[in-house]
Amino acid sequence: MYFQWYHKVAAFLKSVYLKNILKKIKIMNTAEIKTPHNSSFTATGKQEYTITVYTENQIGILNRISIIFSRRKINIHNLNTSPSEVQGIHRFNIVIEETEEIVKKLVRQIEKQVDVLKAYYNTNDEIIWQEMALYKVPTEVIMEKAKVERLLHQFGARVVAIRKDYTVFETTGHREETDKLIVALEPFGLIEFVRSARVAIIKQSKGFHSKVKEFEQKEPGSEVIENEYLDKQSEVFSM
Repeated sequence: MYFQWYHKVAAFLKSVYLKNILKKIKIMNTAEIKTPHNSSFTATGKQEYTITVYTENQIGILNRISIIFSRRKINIHNLNTSPSEVQGIHRFNIVIEETEEIVKKLVRQIEKQVDVLKAYYNTNDEIIWQEMALYKVPTEVIMEKAKVERLLHQFGARVVAIRKDYTVFETTGHREETDKLIVALEPFGLIEFVRSARVAIIKQSKGFHSKVKEFEQKEPGSEVIENEYLDKQSEVFSM
């Protein structure tokens, strides 16, 4: 009876020992695998991408682009629209967290839209980006406690509005930087916080404007003559 119990315990300890060895080997092997140098890269292969879209300023384009993401159940982390360097053309900055393969497919689908001129995707390392944040704090706390003033100076915050009961500060930076200031101001009665969507510029890029100019030089459009057919109504509208 004793020997049976001994063999069972020995077999159990042996199996645990082997499992630990296999686990160590697995850890050593995974440690040798180099992951991309990007803080947003996750174990699932997903990372943060910024999709830049150039479009004509048409009604409904935002809805049509957002549907491409919602159909695939992809969450948009933030979205910004603004005029671009080309007159009459708008620029979208869309931030998502996905695999590169899925992002490529999304960009292809976006470019199929009639009013979309061009779409790009980039990792955080390939762009220069900023986000703006506003903080509302009690004015009396700022007046009484020098520590708050030092904190705001440390984070490069500037005063936007001063009222009797509150003061609004503004700062720009990466999300991690604006989040740190939230944590720092919470003990001093942070009243309100809001952050804008990402504004991003691609590092290695000539710019969309230069590409439009190149295209115009290769295939120049015909000049528009104002009121060209004004005196030819009978010819134009003849049945």
